[in-house]
Amino acid sequence: MTFEVIIVFLIAYLIGSIPSGLIIGKVFYGIDIREHGSGNLGGTNTFRTLGKKAGFTVTLADILKGTIAAGLLPIFFDIDIHTVIIGIFAVIGHMYPIFAGFKGGKAVATSAGVVLAFVPVMFVVILAVFFISLLTTKYVSLSSMIAGIAGLIYSLILGDPILIIVIALMTLFIIYRHRTNIKRIINKTEPKVNLFKKKS
Repeated sequence: MTFEVIIVFLIAYLIGSIPSGLIIGKVFYGIDIREHGSGNLGGTNTFRTLGKKAGFTVTLADILKGTIAAGLLPIFFDIDIHTVIIGIFAVIGHMYPIFAGFKGGKAVATSAGVVLAFVPVMFVVILAVFFISLLTTKYVSLSSMIAGIAGLIYSLILGDPILIIVIALMTLFIIYRHRTNIKRIINKTEPKVNLFKKKS
C-alpha cells in the first residue's frame, strides 16, 4: 500500500466523519440532536427531532459524503484502486466520526452515496426498494436493511468480486448498527413513520 493510497483513505474517512446532523441541528435549530430521540446523528433521528426539511438535508449531505469520497477522490489522486474501497472508509467515518466523539450514524445514507458514485442504477434500485418497504412497513430501520440486502443481490448479479465484498460489508454494517432496532421490531416497540403526515 502506497503513501498516496493511505492519504486517500484518510481523506475519505475525514469526509465521512463530517457530522451533518450535528451541524444542521446546532447551526440552524440550536439543538444537539444527540440529546434527543435515539441520540443518533443520522437522517432518521434528524427527521424525528427537527422535521422533514432538516431530515432530507442531513440525508442528502450524508449521501454526498459517500459520493464525494468514492467519486471525486480517485479523480484528484492517481491511484489504481477500486473506488468502492475508498468509499467504505467514508462509511466508517460516518459510523465512527472523529469530529463527534466516534458516535455517528448507521451507515445507510453514506453507503448509498458510495453506490451512487460507482453504480447509479443500483442506487436507483435500492432507493426504490427502500421507499416501497417504508410505505409498506413504515419502519425506516427495516427498510434500510432490506435496501442493503437488495443492493447485495444486485451486486451478485453484476458479478464484480470487489463490489460484492464491499456491498456485503456495508450491508453487514447496516444490519449491525440496527441491532437494537431489530430487537424493537421483534418486540413491536419500534417507532413507525408516515411520510405523508405533517410534523405537529
